[in-house]
Amino acid sequence: MRKLFTALVVILTTALSANAYQVMSSKEMGKDDAKNQNVVVKCTTDLGKISNQTCSLRRYVKCTGTGVRKVCSGWQGWRDLRNPEKQYSDWRTAASACCRSLGLR
Repeated sequence: MRKLFTALVVILTTALSANAYQVMSSKEMGKDDAKNQNVVVKCTTDLGKISNQTCSLRRYVKCTGTGVRKVCSGWQGWRDLRNPEKQYSDWRTAASACCRSLGLR
C-alpha cells in the first residue's frame, strides 16, 4: 500500500509540475546592426489539452561592423513580451513562466 501511495504522489507531482507547451514558431530576424530571435508557444491546460493562449518570447543582440569585422555584444536574456522587465536564461524557462502566469502549463 505504501509503494502504491508513493507512486501516486510521484505521478501527481510530475503531472502537475510538468511543462507542456507547444512551439508554434521560431525565427531569427535582422542581420546588420542587430538581430532578434522570436519564439511563440501555445500553453496547455492541466489536463494536457492545447490552449488557445500563446506566449511570445524574444531575445536581442546588438552588432557593430560588417563582414569579417562584425562583432555582436552577446545575446540578452529571453523576455516574455507580456512581462518584458524580467529576463530568463533560456526560452524554455521563459515559456514555462509565461504559461504559469496564465494559469496554464
